[in-house]
Amino acid sequence: MGIRRKGREIALQTLYAIEFTDHQHTDLEHIFLGKLQEITNAKDIQADSKIYEFALEIVRNTIHRIDEIDKKIAEHSTNWKVNKIADLDKAVLRIAVYEMMFTATAPAIIMNEAIEIAKKFCSDSSSKFVNGILNSIADDLK
Repeated sequence: MGIRRKGREIALQTLYAIEFTDHQHTDLEHIFLGKLQEITNAKDIQADSKIYEFALEIVRNTIHRIDEIDKKIAEHSTNWKVNKIADLDKAVLRIAVYEMMFTATAPAIIMNEAIEIAKKFCSDSSSKFVNGILNSIADDLK
């Protein structure tokens, strides 16, 4: 498994952890960075590794743009409100949408990664759900 895939998976686990934390919106970065350290420490990933750096980039930037990212997801999930999307699916979508909107990574790569991560961590139908929303967003961003 590549560095970027591992980084995305750690970012997913970190973003998912917020769903089980009593938090204020202003405390998100502090909470997420603590969770990121817990997860990477448990996996023996050092803070100076490329995996950690990539996961940190995703987590930090997703947190800072979470309202904009959720708005984009809401625009393209016409049958679902963002707060009704399964927490793991939502975390996968947030990572992918952040990358699609704010990085130079090709949308096809981002979508493939998101689908594979959804297959690994989410429910059986999640990969199709994630694919549908991301395809719609990719078309919109062209």
